[in-house]
Parts: sequence; structure tokens; C-alpha cells
Amino acid sequence: MENAPNENFATLLSPIQAGQTRVRNRVIMGSMHTRLETEPDGIAKQIAFYAERARGEAAILVTGGFSPNAEGIFDPEGPRIDDLEAAMELRPICEAVQAEGSLMCAQLLHAGRYAKIENCVAPSPIRSPINRFVPREMTDEDIRRTIDDFASAAANAKAVGFDGVEIMGSEGYLINEFTVLHTNKREDDWGGSAENRHRFPVDIVRAVRERCGPEFLIIYRISAADLVDNGAPTEEITALARKIEAAGADILNTGIGWHEARVPTIAYQVPRGAWRNAAANVKAAVSIPVVASNRINTPEMAEEILASGDADMISMARPFLADPHFVRKAREGCAEEINTCIACNQACLDFIFSDLPVSCLVNPKAGRETEFRDTPSENPKKVAVVGGGAGGMAAAAEAARLGHDVTLFEAADKLGGQLNLARAAPGKDEFDETMRYYSGQMKKHGVDLRLAHRAGAEDLEGYDHVVIATGVTPRVPELPGIDHPKVATYAEILSGEREAGETVVVMGAGGIGHDVAEFLVTAPAEVHNLGVFCDTWGVDPKFAVSGALAGDPLGLKSSRRNVVMLQRKNSKPGAGLGVSTGWILRNALRKHGVEALGGIVYDRIDDAGVHILVDGKPKVIAADTIVLCTGQESERDLAADLATRGVTVTMIGGAKEAAELDALRAIDEGMRLAQSL
Repeated sequence: MENAPNENFATLLSPIQAGQTRVRNRVIMGSMHTRLETEPDGIAKQIAFYAERARGEAAILVTGGFSPNAEGIFDPEGPRIDDLEAAMELRPICEAVQAEGSLMCAQLLHAGRYAKIENCVAPSPIRSPINRFVPREMTDEDIRRTIDDFASAAANAKAVGFDGVEIMGSEGYLINEFTVLHTNKREDDWGGSAENRHRFPVDIVRAVRERCGPEFLIIYRISAADLVDNGAPTEEITALARKIEAAGADILNTGIGWHEARVPTIAYQVPRGAWRNAAANVKAAVSIPVVASNRINTPEMAEEILASGDADMISMARPFLADPHFVRKAREGCAEEINTCIACNQACLDFIFSDLPVSCLVNPKAGRETEFRDTPSENPKKVAVVGGGAGGMAAAAEAARLGHDVTLFEAADKLGGQLNLARAAPGKDEFDETMRYYSGQMKKHGVDLRLAHRAGAEDLEGYDHVVIATGVTPRVPELPGIDHPKVATYAEILSGEREAGETVVVMGAGGIGHDVAEFLVTAPAEVHNLGVFCDTWGVDPKFAVSGALAGDPLGLKSSRRNVVMLQRKNSKPGAGLGVSTGWILRNALRKHGVEALGGIVYDRIDDAGVHILVDGKPKVIAADTIVLCTGQESERDLAADLATRGVTVTMIGGAKEAAELDALRAIDEGMRLAQSL
């Protein structure tokens, strides 16, 4: 029997008709590159990954991209679906998802000029700025063969047991490259006018429909905002949408931004729901369901978009990494128990770009489902966790969920630890969701929470296992004048204990240094403000003009402070930042006029400011405030005391190893420790 939707999310959870298919709710788990297919036991890992999200009631699940031919693979290990015999190995994945009541679709993706292979192809021989290979211009024969390859790939997907396909026509991949003047300089029947540039995607959809029949679900992912020069204006996007509908597509999913665009699209700096108007433009042009995507991470935001009429369905990818049971929890009225995606990109996109299988900072089980168990412990223990930061909360919540008797000691009067500092950086208040989730899980599973209680050795007697998750403290370097009144630690600044002056020197240009610098130059009113975001990054909020660019994405803007960052390393400041977010931070600081100097030697601090040597020459950087972002030291005093008493402890997170504010490692270690008890 079908359950009645939660009244709070009535639209989100209601069924919808898409072509010949009745979809049980309006939530799609969007396509993600996972690299699970390259892992040992890859099929088993994919079955566990997708089935868990189907069990969580995502209506349609879309795989990562499968290339329709050899030229379209994203990299040499990229998955293909042009060999039916090899593709049949995917059948158990489809069966596992369908057994849970969800639909399974294979994404068909030709990487075009993004393919990191020597024989990559494109409409025109224009190299992408994110690929070293120059593509070969496709001939008319190549184009017609590729259209047929898409149809054959879709037929293979149908034979395997997929319910449908998503044809990837956005994000700057091959199909998208044909549709815009940015990459299509052809003068034949496949270039020039919009009508010609649209022939390729329209012919692909038509060929897939003819090959696979009326019952097969076809989703077309249309680029609703290219965010590159000479991208498509709204009138071309909507014209293409109508043609794709007429060619036989059942659903139009919206993609936002090319991979080479200099505008952030899914990172935490982007306001939630920022791209809904782009989907609304498409929806106004067609009668088939239109899907909104990107930076939609709560059922409340999804419901708001649907109720407003901006879209008919919602696609979420990373939120299903963070919580595979997102939809089920919303339906059951337990939205507060959803482990919310914080758009950090650290274990999803950054892992993929580093040739690692996908996972999630707030949910280490994502992509690792076969490595974790859900069954209660057969030998429950009495466990003490000391420290209520990211690692401590994760360890306590998971241990209690598995049936252990857990007490958590936290010296402060609130949970969060270093997350309370990290959340002060612009956009990183998404960490509030993580603290809300883990504190809720601890309450649900009966953790004895003792706040404002600095645990001593005597408090920890009688426990079977003691977990030390006491985190880190800022490292204060030895330097003449380091005790000057102008000097503050990053913890004092981010916590609000100290207020910085108008001219600031940040000592250290790692992740914390960049977060502190952005905190210092960004006015609170700018955070989460869509108008400010669009103005800062040169985006047309109505998504009407070519490429949806209404200004210079790299233009300068005013700043509330003058900030200089210093680092000892000769490398480029910020070189160690996240692959997918580092460029955003660096550009944001450059926009605010933040200067960064590398390869310096510190001399001393005095009333004049910070005395340094640059290329052996002395220089003074004047400052009202000097902020120390010079590393961390593990807080291990209690662990050392317990060791002298013969108590066996396990250290996790910063207590184990001081390395920036590493919530990713802390949560992973906390979860795995709880599983091992």
C-alpha cells in the first residue's frame, strides 16, 4: 500500500506522470561520478550503494556517466556501455534498485573535449582550459555515427534492465558543446544558426526514442545556464527544450554551469536554491516535467521550489551521499533526522578529482557501504568519549546506535568543538546542520551527554573503552613579539572573542588562513544573499542573457578590511586547498583585494606591525591586528595522564593528529572506531 505523503512536503512526495511512467515521488537521485566501478568487487559495491538509496525512497536513481563509444570516455578508465555483453554485468544493480520500488536510469555521457584522452573529439578543435588535449573536429560521418552510438547505448541499457536513460546535454560535455557558439565554430549543417547547433541533441533523442520504444524513460539533461562566454541565451535554451520534448523526451533535467566556468555552482559559497529561476525558464516553455537541481539540500527548500511552480521535480546528488534515506525521513515526518549535505565537496568531488572513489564528509559510509555494518553489537560495552567535536559526536552517536552504553564528556557548554570555529567562515554555517544531526542522533540513541564537564582520569574509571577526541589548539610560534597585544589566534577571531581592526595580517595561508581572511573581508549581510552572490560572480539572476553572465566573474569589489596573508612556503598561497573549492576561495579573496605573499621569513612583531624578509630584504607589514593561523597542536594531556594509570585509550581526529580543522578525517575515524568496538 502506498503511504500518504507527509503534509509538510505534499508536493515533494506526490507521484508524477512522466511519459508512460508513473513516478512514485518527485525526487531524483542525480548522476554522480563514483569510481566504484573501478574498485575491487565494483559491482557488489554499486549494488550496496544504489540499493541503499532506493531503500531510502529516491524515486529515480541515475548512474554516473557511461560513454556511448570509445571517444567519449572521461578518462582511460571511464565506464562505457557500448558492449552489451560487458554491460550485462550491471543487471544486478538494476534488479536491486527495482526490488526497492525505484526506477534505475543509466546516464549516457560523451565527454567531448573534456575527455582526458589523446583522441578526444569536439564540434570544433578548441582545447578546453581544463584539459591538455586538443580535440579533433568531428566530421559529418563522425557525428552521424555518434548519434547512432547513443541509440545503441540506450538499447544496451534497456537490454540490461535499466528503466531509462538520462542523456547528458549539459555541463560542457559533447552535446552541450554543439549547442553554443562558445565551442561550435562550424559552418556546415551542424553549426552556425541555433537550428543547426540544436540538430545533434535533437537527433540523438529522436534516435533513442525510435530504438527503445515508447515505454522507455528518456531524461534529457539540458544546460539551463552555461555560465561561459558565448553560452546560450534563454530564447535558445527554451527553443531547444521544446525541440527535445517534441523529439520524445519524458523529463527535462536542468544542468548548471560548465566545468570550466569561473562561477561556483554547487559549493557552500552558493546560496541554497540559487538556480531555481533557470529551471523556471525551462518549465515555462514545455509541458513535460522539468527538474530543478544544484544546491538543494533540504526537503523544505525542495518543497518550496515545487510549491512555487518553478519546477515539477527535484534532483539531488550529494544530499543522497550525506543521507541515503533523505526521502523516507521526510515522508515519515523525521526531516530533523536527515544528515544534511554541507556542500563542502571534500570527499565527493575532491575524491573523484584525485582518482579516489566517492564518499562524504558527514557520512563516511557513502560509497563504503560494504565496509560498515548496521547490526547491533553482540557484546555491548560501556564507552566514554571525551570531546564533543566532529569526531567525538560521530563516535558517540554510532556507538550508541549499535547498542553500546555511551557517555560523552565535553568541557565547553555546547557541542561542536572546532566546528564552532569552522562555521564562522562565510557559507560554512552549513556545519550547523552537521551539529544538529549528530546531537539529535546522540539524543535518539541515549548518549549520556555531560556538557561543561572537563573529564579527568577519575571520571573515566570503570569504562570498557575510552575514546579521546579532544581535538586541537592553535599553535603559537616562537617569534619575538608574539605576545604583542595586536596578536590574536584564529580561534579568538572566529569565535568573536577578539575583534580585528581595519588592517590585518594573517600569518599562515593554509585552509584556516584562507577561511579567516574571507571572514575578515566579507560583510555578514553578504552571506547567503543571492543578489550579492550574482553581483559578485557576474551572474544574471534572471538567466536571460548569453551564458547567464551579466558581468565580470573576476571583477573586484569593495572590502570591509585591508588584509595581507603571509606564508613561509615558496609555493603558491592556497595551493593545498580543495581541488573543487580552492579556486573559489582564492578568487573571492582576490576580488576583495587580499594580498598574499609567499616565501617570506618572519623576523619579529612590534608596534609597527610584522617584520619579515622577502628575498632577503627587510619589509614591514603594518597591521592593527595580527592573526595566527600557524598550525595546531593536539590536545593530549588527558590521554597522557590515562596512559600513566594504565588505561587503554583510542585517540581520534585532532587529538590523534593535528592537521588543520579536519572534520573529514575526524568523523571517519569516529565512525570506524564505533564500528570496531
